[in-house]
Amino acid sequence: MTVMTRDVGGLIREWRRRRRLSQLALASEAEISQRHLSFVESGRSKPSREMLLHLCEQLEVPLRERNLLLVAAGFAPHYPQRAWDDPAMAGARAVVARVLAAHEPFPALAFDRHWTMLDANRAVAPLLEGVAPTLLRPPVNLMRLALHPEGIAPRVVNLSEWRAHILERLRRQAEQTADTVLVALLAELRGYPGGGPLRVDHDAGAVAVPLRLRVGETELAFLSTTTVFGTPVDVTLSEIAIEAFLPADAATAGALAE
Repeated sequence: MTVMTRDVGGLIREWRRRRRLSQLALASEAEISQRHLSFVESGRSKPSREMLLHLCEQLEVPLRERNLLLVAAGFAPHYPQRAWDDPAMAGARAVVARVLAAHEPFPALAFDRHWTMLDANRAVAPLLEGVAPTLLRPPVNLMRLALHPEGIAPRVVNLSEWRAHILERLRRQAEQTADTVLVALLAELRGYPGGGPLRVDHDAGAVAVPLRLRVGETELAFLSTTTVFGTPVDVTLSEIAIEAFLPADAATAGALAE
């Protein structure tokens, strides 16, 4: 509601600065004059609905915030927004479930913009052994689950490295979206233990930060990949992601297959 009462020009200026673009750079990308953009940001010119959507596209503004910008300019929201459990989202939920199942025997899970778990395949459960029941009570926050001292953190062999990766990822997301929930979550996670000096212990030839996790007497090594819908037109769907944990070595692949 705070955003909706702000002037649209000021909001565009904030998103431009968040993307570290000058007026000239954004005007060039949008193929409009810098003078026109300056007038829009200062409130001397009101952008049309089409121009506002065009600027949002250039600034990669999330769909949720695009709707808020439209409302601030006096227009109706452009993108529909439905709850994940809405009957109209049944097709999307089925697609996500198929993608998760296709990754088995490798762990994969789906989550929303605040890292709330929405679904997971059968390979995830064995990795959560020993996690405090309170952390597994819905809604389950995956970031909290990863770094909380009663979550999987005590079993992460390279906790310092993995923690640094997670916090940086969340910091970028909070900066890009200006989401106050993510800002608060980041502050909470930074207060968890495990923030000692960063020790990079992966192989020199590694291509990504691995997750090294003890499961029973076995140490498993994973590389994570993220999948999102390429051309979503629904706010909720645009914020859904699937994280898959693929084996980083042959021993992990064999253990998961067994």
